[in-house]
Amino acid sequence: MSNGFGWLLSVTLLVAGGGAAMWWMTQSPTSAVQPETPQLPVMQGAAEDNGQPKKTEFGTAGDGKDDTAGVKFDGDRALKYLKQLCDIGPRISASEGMKKQQELIEKHFKDLGATITRQEFKARQRSRKADTEMVNLIVSWNPEKTRRVALTTHYDTRPIADQEAIRGNWNKPFVSANDGTSGVAFLMELGHHMKDLKSEFGVDFVFFDGEEYVFETNQLGGGDKYFFGSEYFAEEYAKTKDKRKFRYDAGILFDLFAGKDAQLKVEQFSNTLAPKLVEQLWTVARAVGAKSFKFEAGHEVMDDHLALNRAGIPTVDIIDFDYPHWHKLSDTPDKISGAQMAEVSKVVTVWLQKIK
Repeated sequence: MSNGFGWLLSVTLLVAGGGAAMWWMTQSPTSAVQPETPQLPVMQGAAEDNGQPKKTEFGTAGDGKDDTAGVKFDGDRALKYLKQLCDIGPRISASEGMKKQQELIEKHFKDLGATITRQEFKARQRSRKADTEMVNLIVSWNPEKTRRVALTTHYDTRPIADQEAIRGNWNKPFVSANDGTSGVAFLMELGHHMKDLKSEFGVDFVFFDGEEYVFETNQLGGGDKYFFGSEYFAEEYAKTKDKRKFRYDAGILFDLFAGKDAQLKVEQFSNTLAPKLVEQLWTVARAVGAKSFKFEAGHEVMDDHLALNRAGIPTVDIIDFDYPHWHKLSDTPDKISGAQMAEVSKVVTVWLQKIK
């Protein structure tokens, strides 16, 4: 299994200035599979320079208003889903809590008429003595469409609250309301609206397992690794390029995006690897008045989007870098905003309607 862009990112993060967050480290990639050539869809009305996508320049992400309507996202219902998930307790990979969550997610989307695929695999964490069984869930809308978009999140919760100041609190159970739950609740609510959404693209909701399956956190190397689910998903996608009948033209990752007063600046690996998609999303955000989206340079963050970009899927990480409850016991449902989820939904669903 490959470890994403570690050959570049480990160096970049170590030398990044301005207080850039060193979140996660990986090792060099091992896969020899060649990715597909990225082909991002064109957005209706997108600015171009000499027939080419406009280069991202901070502070110039579109002008004016847009009257394209997003879906009627119900923020209160999304919060109810979030609390329902948190009430299960921790949902660590392969745990009983995770199995209960999987059952809940599968039933929810089957009842809404989606097609569900379980992508099952095993992973060996460095600090564990045996393999761990993991499952990515893929929820497909309009599965017959060959050009597709992936809306993604991780859905496992972290075994240790390693940002707690008192080490004795690290192993207390915590529910990770924003980190690994808000994305699930967001997509559960969005699922109510997908059949009526007018888009030329098929859409897959992808829930990654094993993003947070970390017990030892030596960030300078030698600790446990992250991103088992996204790396497995990306490698399987790359391996099957000669057999499958579809391709992903773009991807969006939702991580730590739903807190109250969230500030969604541009994650810098997204800007480097998928600049046209960054331009499209933040242009839509400005046009629809989504104030949490800030067209400013944020940190470089190692996350699930890296494996997808490496596999030829231009993918942007929508993330709040400064969420104060990250990896703390205080990451609880009362910190989450239904209005914030609704604002992100408006940006994403308007974008889905405009891309061609």
